[in-house]
Amino acid sequence: MKILMVLTSHDKLGNTGHKTGFWLEEFASPYYVFKDQNVDVTLASPKGGNPPLDPKSDEPDFQTESTERFRNDEDAQKHLANTLRLDALDFSDFDAVFYPGGHGPLWDLAEDKSSISLLETFSQQGKPIGLVCHAPGVLCHTKAEDGSPLVKGKRVTGFSNSEEEAVQLTEVVPFLLEDMLKSNQGLYHKGADWESHVEVDGNLLTGQNPASSKAVAIEMMNKLLNK
Repeated sequence: MKILMVLTSHDKLGNTGHKTGFWLEEFASPYYVFKDQNVDVTLASPKGGNPPLDPKSDEPDFQTESTERFRNDEDAQKHLANTLRLDALDFSDFDAVFYPGGHGPLWDLAEDKSSISLLETFSQQGKPIGLVCHAPGVLCHTKAEDGSPLVKGKRVTGFSNSEEEAVQLTEVVPFLLEDMLKSNQGLYHKGADWESHVEVDGNLLTGQNPASSKAVAIEMMNKLLNK
């Protein structure tokens, strides 16, 4: 079984002068859910190489058992430092795809042609697509076979407007995730801020925030194992 994990290559937090990237917990928890099931995990990003880590996700308040495990895992660190270029992959090699969040994907992966093609292909083939926190932003321009937005009529979640306001980035991000999903006619649902909330609609699995990352990965494994 092979799962592709796609990370952002974008490290600039708008015009703030601060850095962004992927969120460590949203990578580490799913990564070990997959690895502990002996899944072959491939890591990719638009530019390849070492993807930028959101420095805030490295702060003590945001550490979990999975992030600590990653810090002590040299093999995983080497794996992450050498992501493949997304546009160089044969997507037919993979059974599912998982996108960790962080604010970075709102800038690059949301607009990336290879990512859009990957998501549209996997959707048509019924392969599981997992997206956590800001990662559902990659669905911004994706289309169904009939040309309608891919999320139209589907139950979805993602980082809420209230959570974005709480981190004071409402005016910084290129678009608000909740608003985008609604404008694309997705059936947006959310739970309480910062608590795990997952929506599953067919092969599309979305998680609201960092607390949801492991739950989405588990849902994905359940789908793959119960085919």
